[in-house]
Amino acid sequence: MGRRRLIWTEFIGFLWTAAAGTVLHYLWDWTGKNRIVAAFSPVNESVWEHMKLLFFPLLVLTMVQVWFRDERNFLASRGLSIFLGTVLIPVLYYTYTGVVGQHYLWADIAVFLVSTAAAFLLDGHLLSVGRYTSGWQQVAGLTALWLLAFLFVLWTYRPPALELFRDPSTGLIGLPGA
Repeated sequence: MGRRRLIWTEFIGFLWTAAAGTVLHYLWDWTGKNRIVAAFSPVNESVWEHMKLLFFPLLVLTMVQVWFRDERNFLASRGLSIFLGTVLIPVLYYTYTGVVGQHYLWADIAVFLVSTAAAFLLDGHLLSVGRYTSGWQQVAGLTALWLLAFLFVLWTYRPPALELFRDPSTGLIGLPGA
């Protein structure tokens, strides 16, 4: 894929992820708190649940793109980039709230957008340099994506008793009313 097309594809992916993540933020409430929707949509205001806003739209995009992309390093690159973007959300959130002592909605949105942009910047870079092309690296990338998806679903319904999973507005962990 040419450089110009790669940049365009990554930019469209960023817009998709930002828009779909925004919709996901409200989807659980819009569906009447449907327990199936809870698997991939935030069910509370915890940082963990908000990591879904980046992860699941980018996973869906990856599942579509895998049929159309011809880069030999696509799954490994995407696995690394999704991991980076997802991990950046709690890193940036806890860093800025630790410094200023509280959270702000505009900063939370910025954390999501910066994390999404970082994921696509890394993805574009890895795809353009052509590293991680071996079969085992593609399998590792795919395995990492499915493992993360499994953990998001599992820890929505059975979250560990860690601060990452605590809703700061209610103090509760996990599905409300569960």
